[in-house]
Amino acid sequence: MRHSPHLPRTGHARRLALTTFIALGAALHFAPSARAASDAQSDPTGLWTGTLVTDQGNCPDQMESTLQIEPSRIAFTPGTGALILHGKPDKDHKHFHAQLMLTDMKKKPLPMVFEGHPDGQTITGEFGTPTCRAHIVMKRPESHTLDNFLGR
Repeated sequence: MRHSPHLPRTGHARRLALTTFIALGAALHFAPSARAASDAQSDPTGLWTGTLVTDQGNCPDQMESTLQIEPSRIAFTPGTGALILHGKPDKDHKHFHAQLMLTDMKKKPLPMVFEGHPDGQTITGEFGTPTCRAHIVMKRPESHTLDNFLGR
């Protein structure tokens, strides 16, 4: 079977596609991220992580907490990772509020609230429940450079 001069050769096309894919991936991986260099107020979109520091009560301070900020929603996951507090960002990125309302075993409301704000290269905040008060300083995770670059 003869090769048509109008169609790319399969082997050449695969090598070219693979080379292009590797080059693009390397460029995105090693390029300094503009998001990582920007402050939290001018560009808060992406993933932020930190560990809660208990001020009062019993708080989930043994594991890392996460804050995911997107243009139309916020999700804060306290250290347990089992519950997600939801909210919406304000337009000027000066305040972040997320909450989750549960009911305890006695049918009483059990609110969980996160309040945060940009502070230079970090987002600082407070987390509270009826039995916990904690503060947190969150940074963009260094191991997620590509995610931060793409705003994921």
